[in-house]
Amino acid sequence: MSTKINQKDLDKVSINWLYGSQLSWNYERMMGGGYLYSMLPIIEKLYGDDEETKIAMMNMQSQFFNTTPHMGGFILGIDIATEEAEGKQSKDTVSSLKTGLMGSFAGVGDTIFGVLFPTVFGSVASYLALQGNAIGVAVWVLVNLAILVFRFFSVRIGYTQGVKLVTSMSGHLNALTNAATLLGVTVIGAMIPSVINAQITWTFKTGDVELNLQETLDQIMPMLIPALLVGVIYWLLGKKYFNSTRAILAIMVLSILLRVFGIM
Repeated sequence: MSTKINQKDLDKVSINWLYGSQLSWNYERMMGGGYLYSMLPIIEKLYGDDEETKIAMMNMQSQFFNTTPHMGGFILGIDIATEEAEGKQSKDTVSSLKTGLMGSFAGVGDTIFGVLFPTVFGSVASYLALQGNAIGVAVWVLVNLAILVFRFFSVRIGYTQGVKLVTSMSGHLNALTNAATLLGVTVIGAMIPSVINAQITWTFKTGDVELNLQETLDQIMPMLIPALLVGVIYWLLGKKYFNSTRAILAIMVLSILLRVFGIM
């Protein structure tokens, strides 16, 4: 099959994926509908008036699919290159590619875009904002714009470099994932003493003896209370009926009560 896909076609797929990847998200096929929507310009261009083939490819493209939205563009690009080269004969190959890549790419994407970037840049932006510095807002906006640009061009990268990403780059992707995980954990640990302010103000008194609990705890381990709070919230988030919204509300209520009773 001669080359039919051009840059304009790839840009259409990128735009469709950017705003349509999760519009039809559901528990049966998750991002399957969004994937099909993104591939419609390619299916229309490659298979033209062959309605039977178009229906078969559309059914295949709407199958169960779920990955990090930021990494889905790479899989789309690899899919496009495969279909362009093999046409309708690529149906089973593309189905296997999607199934095999969505999990591994999700591991990389979730680590980098779900944990690393929000943790590192989000903490910097929020810290600056708490200090009244408007640069914090600019940092967060610019980071998200950069991610958006990256997502737009990911389809082109997948289309031109797809085979290399899956084969020779696989070891580098695993190393990058492990490094990103370690960096994310380190940053979270550093955020606890710098962002969380939980000081015990209550002083124990008996007779002439006065004991400052906060000073005593600092001698045992500085920032012990913030570390314990993070540990408790992390443990509670693993429970079935506890989520981040309830964690925020619980912290707010606890903070108010402790302040009212003069404990913290």
